[in-house]
Amino acid sequence: MATRPQPSRNDPWIDRYLAHLRDERRYSPHTLDAYARDLAQFVATLTRGADTDPDWSRVSAHDIRAVSAARHRAGMDGRSIQRLLSAVRGFYRFLMREGVAASNPATDIRAPKTARRLPSVLDVDQVGRLLERAGDDPLLLRDRAMLELMYSSGLRLSELTGLDLDRLDLDAGMVRVFGKGRKTRDLPVGAKARAALAAWLKTRPTLAAPDCTALFVNRRGGRLSSRSVQQRLARQALAQGLDRHVHPHMLRHSFASHLLESSGDLRAVQELLGHANIGTTQIYTHLDYQHLAKVYDAAHPRAKRKT
Repeated sequence: MATRPQPSRNDPWIDRYLAHLRDERRYSPHTLDAYARDLAQFVATLTRGADTDPDWSRVSAHDIRAVSAARHRAGMDGRSIQRLLSAVRGFYRFLMREGVAASNPATDIRAPKTARRLPSVLDVDQVGRLLERAGDDPLLLRDRAMLELMYSSGLRLSELTGLDLDRLDLDAGMVRVFGKGRKTRDLPVGAKARAALAAWLKTRPTLAAPDCTALFVNRRGGRLSSRSVQQRLARQALAQGLDRHVHPHMLRHSFASHLLESSGDLRAVQELLGHANIGTTQIYTHLDYQHLAKVYDAAHPRAKRKT
């Protein structure tokens, strides 16, 4: 594949594509960072680290297969390679729109398959212990409200930190979130989450800056960051005696697993999570089966192991 020298290491077409995702597609900063990392890694592998930018009109399917194979040899798993290839396919759709490329060489490239890992979840008792921390300190009230809401409604971390006050209707028990691709979902809010949110809203003015519209704010009065939520959740899990690292997505996984276990309604769980493809939601059926298998092994007289 031919390459051409560039005065800048930042490829101008990748910069334009990221601007397109930010300004026209309204992608979140977190998603933009992921696309930027994947495309930078793709370019580095494609050019073998040379200080040149690719001629995007001359990249072939063979070149992209070579990148996929190189990343796999370097230890990247199939899921990460698939995400990288997805970023490249999207980039080439943009290049075709702009008249830079005549076709999309990444269209039929598939990542190597890897075993699908089941998500890590908390059981109902562990969630109860995590959320029962008492106290009337404003930060504790905030933490309880945001964790109750994440578990009650299955929010992504970016959806939680992006919430504004006007998207919450406590009287109706509803919250409106903007998910991936800025798709809107109206979600129910459970009774315990509503009570925790009502307590937080009473004390929120003591922390929030007058012009801040965020539902959850930090001690300086501005919008709470994703990193702060991760740290506060991990700290609370330790304080409540949970013997594992707890991260925000674990609450979303727990929400989905517990709801599916109780209702058996996969389509409803898909809608609540905002999954475009039900195949993404089906991972929780495997998790539910794993739980049932453990119960069976422990309880069935023909399944018990002899000691």
